[in-house]
Amino acid sequence: MSDTQTVNGIDNILQQYSSSTSTTTSKAQSMGKEDFLKMLVAQLKNQDPLNPMSGTDFATQLAQFSSLEQLTNLNTGLTNLGLYQSTQANVQAVNLIGKEVTASSGNAFTADGSSVNLYYNLAADSKEVQISIYDATGAFVDTVQANDQKQGVNNMTWINGQKKSGNYTFKVNAYDADGKTLKANTIITGKVSSVSFKDKSIYVNVNGQDVPFSDVTEVT
Repeated sequence: MSDTQTVNGIDNILQQYSSSTSTTTSKAQSMGKEDFLKMLVAQLKNQDPLNPMSGTDFATQLAQFSSLEQLTNLNTGLTNLGLYQSTQANVQAVNLIGKEVTASSGNAFTADGSSVNLYYNLAADSKEVQISIYDATGAFVDTVQANDQKQGVNNMTWINGQKKSGNYTFKVNAYDADGKTLKANTIITGKVSSVSFKDKSIYVNVNGQDVPFSDVTEVT
């Protein structure tokens, strides 16, 4: 086996390994650094004694092996980092149970015989904002309205909540001076009663409604 054939053999191995890592393959088709090293040793043992591999070619192959090992270690490190971050997020979510949180999504709230503050985030200044309130069955209950509100976080008080108790939801409709609809995101606050893991995501249950853990903006 000539030097050129040996080097080309190693290059082919690297190309095969690169191809296997860039596409979904079985374990039998993929090649790790241990397999690479075994083939390198085999080639050294079977080289032509009258025409041995030059020091330069050997150094080149060792450099290729070193690069392969570094890429493998980097991939392992990134995988472990992802698992660590996922575990940390799970622990943080579970630790929220029983705590009061504010979330930038969700529209559920609980009335306990007192007035209720309903919060929302406006994408721009509004001329008119209407909040529609529904009971647990989805039936319409009441409307609260305000005029001339600024962009950002605002709130309105549902005074009639003093006469109500139970679980409710609300919907915000906002309009500019020309009557065009503005984007308005509801904001909810309440205690986290449970945590669930589904669809590879974490949810916290607030006021009986599942809210993405990533949407939690404040913990008190």
